[in-house]
Amino acid sequence: MNKTENRRPLASRDTGWAKAVARRLAATSITPNQISMASMGFAALAGLAFWQSGEAHGGARLALLVLAGLFVQCRLLCNLFDGMVAVEAGKASPDGPFWNEFPDRVADIVILIGVGYGVGLPALGWATAGFAVLTAYVRELGRACGQETDFSGPMAKPHRMAAITLAAALSLFEPLWHGRGEVLTVALWIVAIGAALTAMRRSMRLVKALRGSA
Repeated sequence: MNKTENRRPLASRDTGWAKAVARRLAATSITPNQISMASMGFAALAGLAFWQSGEAHGGARLALLVLAGLFVQCRLLCNLFDGMVAVEAGKASPDGPFWNEFPDRVADIVILIGVGYGVGLPALGWATAGFAVLTAYVRELGRACGQETDFSGPMAKPHRMAAITLAAALSLFEPLWHGRGEVLTVALWIVAIGAALTAMRRSMRLVKALRGSA
């Protein structure tokens, strides 16, 4: 895949461990596009785990929350390594731009909707997923209009996944106050509102840039 023109700035990309893992992956027959595809699989598992945690009890629910958080992070690791293998290892492909964007949108949708169903608020999950996709749409619209890629927040993809992962971890302690689902519900509202604000902010920045270049 080719991410040279649309790469999110990530500090983790410059770490020694990330470079070492990317080199190992590049030395195999695994392609960047396959890594991108794997991210959708991990996202689907995360969404399923979040959904099923709403029906589970006791240790089973805690295990599902742990798995959900781990799968979200695996999704992000795939997002990191597909680009590194493609660009740094020179294994980009002509259809790379598609696999750069499409899996991320699928991942956002299945994870956030899974959380929504897990806490018994499917409409909120769908709305949050919609706002998440909207942030990416505005970013890509800006690129299509000849502007620089806008990865600004406050609730860009890394922020969304960090909030959901943190909420999954904090949910493990809900039995201490006899709670169930409140933490993930709050996180979903934060992500929904934050993503809506992000889409609005990016839209305003894009309109300003287009007017300035006219």
